[in-house]
Order: sequence, then structure tokens, then C-alpha cells
Amino acid sequence: MITSPLRDIFRINLDVKKYERVLLFTDRPSEEEIDESDKERRLKLRCLSIFAAEIGKNFCKTVLFHEYPATGSHGAEPPEELWELAFGRKTVEALKKEGLLLPILMKDAKDSDMKRAEDIIRRHKNNAVNCVIALSNYSTSHTSFRDFLTRICGCRYASMPLFDISMLECAMNVDWRALAKRTRGLAREVNKAEFIEVKTLNGSYISFSKRGRRAKSDTGILTRPGSFGNLPAGEVFLAPLEGTAKGRLILEWAPTRRLKSPITLTVKDGYVVDVEGKDEYAEYLRAKLYEKKENRNIAEFGIGTNDHATRPDNILESEKILGTIHIALGDNSSFGGKIKTPFHQDFVFFKPTVKLIHKDGSKNTILKSGRLLCRECI
Repeated sequence: MITSPLRDIFRINLDVKKYERVLLFTDRPSEEEIDESDKERRLKLRCLSIFAAEIGKNFCKTVLFHEYPATGSHGAEPPEELWELAFGRKTVEALKKEGLLLPILMKDAKDSDMKRAEDIIRRHKNNAVNCVIALSNYSTSHTSFRDFLTRICGCRYASMPLFDISMLECAMNVDWRALAKRTRGLAREVNKAEFIEVKTLNGSYISFSKRGRRAKSDTGILTRPGSFGNLPAGEVFLAPLEGTAKGRLILEWAPTRRLKSPITLTVKDGYVVDVEGKDEYAEYLRAKLYEKKENRNIAEFGIGTNDHATRPDNILESEKILGTIHIALGDNSSFGGKIKTPFHQDFVFFKPTVKLIHKDGSKNTILKSGRLLCRECI
């Protein structure tokens, strides 16, 4: 039963050609403290990755499989050996010769260094792989690794962090054309606005400007050069204008479990300024957010559009549930924002009301208590 959706990743989502090269990778627990259930899920993820790589050999000339020690954080750059497989040895050697690779991996590179790195990668872009299937536990979506591959090399990139086998039968078992139509229609509606206000039934509220920022569509159809998205897919997302977000976020779910008690984040001038809560996750979150100011940035706002996504205990799927919204903290440099940091964490909120405010001051409610009202999307 799981074979068909895995085949569809190559056949439908990425439309892999016989002559193309595909890189499929995963990560293994390193020095992390994880419970038995998560350990079992990650073992299954590794087995699934190996199985998917074997399936891929029926669709293309070359499937490169790689496993590396987990980085321990979503948004952290993957290690050098993965860069070499993805971009080619000549590219990585050139980056190292110019003293650019290490600052990029540490997310400390200056804008001038990034431009020099882009020039090197552009010169050698023909050495890059054609497609990536990222089945790592920790997300590589918000990394220079992913950005360079898609934006410069034209690589098609399916990001699948925290993936669970059960998703193959539910959130991945969708009408991809209908999902794409709904998602693109919602993105068009969101892009008419300059300001967004959100309230949820649990008492969360947040507002921010999107002036100069474009909402993007994650449809699962990754067939064009440079396409990038999650699998499972189904969201409209954007980077709020830095410094404009304000409000209060009440978290009821951590990325992979329901919290024992809510955690409250106070947001001011675009950053989380206070974390309140007794759940053990609050301590972890405080530690991460106060490592660097950039980690506290309101990085992303997204709306779920997948009508087959249901599970709330895995952020990869829960942020895709039709009628939910999600807010991420940390890095947004790879999708239109200005903040670079080796941290990006999403949180899902249920039954939101979302109002779009246009340049002339008019308002349009596109979600009401979790029900989609956008005519272009239904």
C-alpha cells in the first residue's frame, strides 16, 4: 500500500526523467535525547528512505543515497559531505578555497560572501543533481543548501522533515490537481493584502504587515525547474515584514505532541519577548529563543490547504490541515525574509479567523473559525 505513494513522488510530484540524477538523504540521531516512540519513528524513517531510494532506481539513471548525523535543529545547514553530493566536488572545493563554505554552514556569511558563493555555484551548476528528496528528520527547507540548489541550479526539491509512514495513506493520498487549485487560489487572495490579522479560539492573536512580501504556494507539484515544497503538501506561506508583528500566541501543541499545559509567547515589534508556561517544552523553547535574538523572529505565517491532512501531533502534517494556520520562529531568509539563523520552528493553531487588510483599508475575512471562505479556493 505504501509503494504507490512512494512511486508517485518520483512519477507525479517530481516528474523524474530517466536521464536525471536524484539525491535522497536522511539523518540519524546523534547526541540527542529522544524518547522510545520518536526513536522508533526515526528508525522507520531510515528504512523508508532506503526503500524509497530503491524504488527511485526504476525511474532514473542515478539515485544517490546518503545518511548523516542529525544537526539537531530545523533550519541548520547540512554537513559538507551532503553539499559535495548535491553540488559536486569541484563546487565544494572552490567554496572552501575561497573560505566561504564554513561561514555558510555556520550561517555567519556576509551578504558579499553569499554573492561570491552564488557566482561559484552558478559556474558549476551543471554538476548539481536534478532532484532532491529530503527525508531527514530535521528540515533543510530554510537553508542556503536548499536555496542555492533550487534558485541557482534549478533543482526540484521535496522537503519531508519529521515524515511518518502513516502520511503515505492520508495526507499524501490526495487529488494533487484539486489541492494545487485551492492553494494557488488562496495565495492570490492573500497577495491582494498589505496587512493580516489573526485570532484563534484559544485566545491567540497576532497582526503583521506583509508589505513587499509575496505569499507562496506549496502544492506538491514540483515539476518545474527550481520547484521547492513539502511533502505532504498544502499550504500558503509568507515571511511577515520584520519588526511589524505583535500579539500573543498560545501554544497547545509542540511539533510532535500535545502540550501538558499551554505555553504563551508574547510578541512585540516582530520578536518573541516573553515565554510563559510550565510544560517542559517551555524550557527548551526559552533556551533556543535566547541563544540568539534572530531565533525569536516571527519568521513565517502559513495557512493549511490539504483536506486529507488530519494528525495534529506532527508539524509536517498538522501545518497542512485545511483551515489551520501556523506561525514559525527564526530563519526566513530562504523565502523572502531577511533573518538568517540556524533555527526555524513552526507551531500550528486551530480554528483561526484570518482577516486581510488591503491598501485602501478594506477588510476581507478568508477564514472564520477554521472555515475557508475564499471563493477562489473552494
